[in-house]
Amino acid sequence: MRKITGFLIFLLVFWCSSTACGKVYIDINSPAFQKFPVAIPEFKNLGNAGDEDNLSEWFADQLSRFLKITGFFKIIDKGAFLENQDSSGITAGEIDFSNWSSIGSDFLVKGGFGYDGKNLAVEFRLFDAIDGKLIAGKKYWGKPEEKKAMVLKFADEILMALTGGAGVFDTKIAFVGKKDNSSEIYMINFDGSDPLKVTAFNSLTLLPHWSPDGSKISFTSYKDGNPDCYAISPASGTTRKISSFRGLNLPASWSSDGKKILLVLSKDGNENIYVKHLDSGNLQSLTNDRAIDVSPTWSPDGRKIAFVSNRSGSPQIFVMDSEGKTVRRLTFEGSYNSSPCWSPDGTRIAYEGSSNGGFQIFSIGENGDNIMQLTFEAGGGESPSWSPDGRYLAFSSKRAGRERICVINSNGLNLRVLPGIKGVESFKSPSWSRHLNLY
Repeated sequence: MRKITGFLIFLLVFWCSSTACGKVYIDINSPAFQKFPVAIPEFKNLGNAGDEDNLSEWFADQLSRFLKITGFFKIIDKGAFLENQDSSGITAGEIDFSNWSSIGSDFLVKGGFGYDGKNLAVEFRLFDAIDGKLIAGKKYWGKPEEKKAMVLKFADEILMALTGGAGVFDTKIAFVGKKDNSSEIYMINFDGSDPLKVTAFNSLTLLPHWSPDGSKISFTSYKDGNPDCYAISPASGTTRKISSFRGLNLPASWSSDGKKILLVLSKDGNENIYVKHLDSGNLQSLTNDRAIDVSPTWSPDGRKIAFVSNRSGSPQIFVMDSEGKTVRRLTFEGSYNSSPCWSPDGTRIAYEGSSNGGFQIFSIGENGDNIMQLTFEAGGGESPSWSPDGRYLAFSSKRAGRERICVINSNGLNLRVLPGIKGVESFKSPSWSRHLNLY
C-alpha cells in the first residue's frame, strides 16, 4: 500500500451520547470481553454515475473484512438484515434502528459514495444501533484507486471510537522467506496484502528488525561470505553495512530514537551482546561471559534489556539494565526459553518456550509474574513480535510441514495465518513495524 498524496479528509460529525459513551471504551483484553456485533449494509450510490465496479458491495465487504481481522468484531450476516436498503438512507433520521437492534447488532455502519468521473467521495457513519445515535462520521475524497485507504482510515476511526485506540492497518510485517538454499527479506501489510521482496542477494539473509521510524530494516546476510549485519531502506533499496567482524554479526533491537542498535557478535569467541552507536560507530560491550548471550531486546523506555543466556545451564531469559549491569533471571519454567520481545507498554515480554517436544508462544510480566501460554497448536510458535499497539503478536509456525507467519491477539485468540507467496517455501522471523503513515 503506497502513501496517498492529496488525499483529503473532512470531518462530518463526531458526536457521542452519554449512553453510547458508556459502550465506547471497553477493555478488549478482559476475560469477559465479547466481540462487538456490527452490521455493515451495502453503501448507497449518492451520485448520478453508474456502479459498474459494484462499489456498493465492495465498500461494505472490505470494511467487514478489515474489522473481522482485528478479532474485536462480530459481523452480522447480510441474510439477517430486515431493512429495505433501497428506501433507507445513511443519516440517523433515515434509519429505522429497530431493524438493526432486533437482529442483535449493537453498532451499525452506513455509507455512501459519489463519483464524478475523476474523483471519488465516500461518506462513512458509525451508529449506536441500540440508542440510534451517531458515534462518528467522516467523508473522504480521493482518486478511485485510493478507495482501500479510505476504508482503512475509517476502520481506524471505528477502533478509536469503540476501544480507545487506533488500529494497525498502516503497519507492515517483515520476515524471512526461504527457497532452496537461499533466503530473502520480504514484507507484507497487516491484512496479508501486497507482499514485497525487499532483498535479492541470492544468499542466506536472516533476522529482520524494523527501525523505529520504519525507514530501515536491519538484517544479517552471508552475501559477502561472512554473516555481516546490514540495514536496508525498503523505499530506495539502499543498503548500509553496520557490522562486519569475523564471525557472527547479528542485529537485534533498535533504540527508540533509532541512533543505536543492539548486536550479537562472536568476534572474541563466544556470542556476546554489544550496543553500536550508529552516528559515531562506537561499540560498547554489554556482556562478557563464557556463556552464550543472544537475542537482546530493549524495553520501550530504553532502561532495560531482556536477552537469552545459557549461563544457568539451559537457555533462559534474563533482564539487565541498559549498561549491562544488575542481571536477573526472568524465566524459571521450561527447559528452553528464547526470542524475547518487549511489549510496547513495557509490561510484558513475549517469548518462545519449549512445550511437549516443540515450541509455543508465551508471555510473562516484566517482573517474572503472570506467565501466559498463548499458542497450543501442533505447529507450535517461534520468534514472536508485538504489533505497535500491543494488541497482537506475529510469530512463525509450522503448518502442513512449512513455516508460515501467523498473527494472534495478545490474549491468544483470533489466530490467522498470513497468505503464502508464490515460489517461497517457508517463512520465519517476523518483525512488526511501527505505524508507517501509509495512507
